[in-house]
Amino acid sequence: MKYRHLIALGLAALSFSAAAHVGDAHDYGGLLTGFLHPITGFDHLAAMLAVGVWSAMTTRRLWIAPISFAALLLAGALLAQAGVAFPAIEPMIAASLLVVGLLLAARVKLPETTGAVLVGAFALFHGAAHGQELATGAALAGMVLGTAALHAVGIGLGLGFDTLLPRCPAWSAASWL
Repeated sequence: MKYRHLIALGLAALSFSAAAHVGDAHDYGGLLTGFLHPITGFDHLAAMLAVGVWSAMTTRRLWIAPISFAALLLAGALLAQAGVAFPAIEPMIAASLLVVGLLLAARVKLPETTGAVLVGAFALFHGAAHGQELATGAALAGMVLGTAALHAVGIGLGLGFDTLLPRCPAWSAASWL
């Protein structure tokens, strides 16, 4: 009897709180702190890597979705600093992980513009989560650079997976369903 679909369903059912906010706002003032922030938070790390991997595995112009994410991440942070209130920030960050994870697992190929708009919309919420915390321009610049670095790592992983996975059908998403 196949239990693989139950394992995948069980893993999908696990929930983690979005860990976007660690420490106090006064801790987030420098370039290095901003750079490390997306790397040290599980939700941001997973989202940034997933966007890069998904983009590399499903589009030719693999930089469009990551650039959209980074640009709208910054826009969301600046809007939040300007006082724009975003509803349901933490649930939207969690939703971004679910949606991008499912797109990646199913290897959904969207038109490049649609993918960029989708991840960009989620990036606004990721950025808004940090708009008040990362109070300086240096910290925001660091956050965008950290995000870009994670996207680059994700793209590298995606290109590697794209060459390895066709040779290993047991790891394809379809075999788990």
